[in-house]
Amino acid sequence: MKKLMSALLITIMAIALAACGNGEEAKKQSDDKPKTEEKSKEQQDQAKQMEEMQKKMDKQKVDKDKVVAVVNDEKLKGEDYNNMLTTSQMQYQQMGQDPTSKKVAEQIKKQTIDSLVGQTLLMQQADKKGYKASDEEINKQLEEVKKQYKTEKEFEKAMKDAGFSMDELKTQVAENIKYTNYVEKEIKVDEVTEDEMKKFYDQFASQQGQDKKAPKFEEVKPQIKTQLEQQKKQEKLVQHVEELKKNAKVDVKI
Repeated sequence: MKKLMSALLITIMAIALAACGNGEEAKKQSDDKPKTEEKSKEQQDQAKQMEEMQKKMDKQKVDKDKVVAVVNDEKLKGEDYNNMLTTSQMQYQQMGQDPTSKKVAEQIKKQTIDSLVGQTLLMQQADKKGYKASDEEINKQLEEVKKQYKTEKEFEKAMKDAGFSMDELKTQVAENIKYTNYVEKEIKVDEVTEDEMKKFYDQFASQQGQDKKAPKFEEVKPQIKTQLEQQKKQEKLVQHVEELKKNAKVDVKI
């Protein structure tokens, strides 16, 4: 049972559940195709490459019961580490990097354990300050997940296929809400200024090629503001975790 779950992980879990639900339909459509229809050699090669890549990435995982770190006497297990590792691997793939190369694999390992320790410290602090998720908040987020499915039966089947019970899902949703509430209320960031947005826009516009005209500043101003707010929040979050580490006992085991 996973103890920790960030806002990113709950989103990924919801996508995974949707994929499970859609997988049945995809299988049905595949079965309806003529038996004589075969994958092209290019598709077969691509599928084989993806399979080999997944095998290499799976080798980076640890035993689910292995203690990977101890944070203030709380033991973090391989199951939590492996879930966060998968997220890190996906991020590096999206950036066009091979997560199985020696250098990148080391970066991913460090990023994963740092993220896990940091999240644990934040959750411990949230507990210390009495943050909780209300039944109303939990039910609201569960309804958002359920909306991806046509029927309750489809949702329950997707849950079963993904290996979750409703109690486990509720617990994880509650942890996610508690984490999010703590970060939103405890991590304060300065307002994004007009000058900061214009500076960001000018840098973006200067990077566009001659044949590519940048949109007007006012058109992209809302997106720029959101991105800068997220950057500031992340920077403050990192600083906050570093402060928590100063008074914490952290023992990394891998």
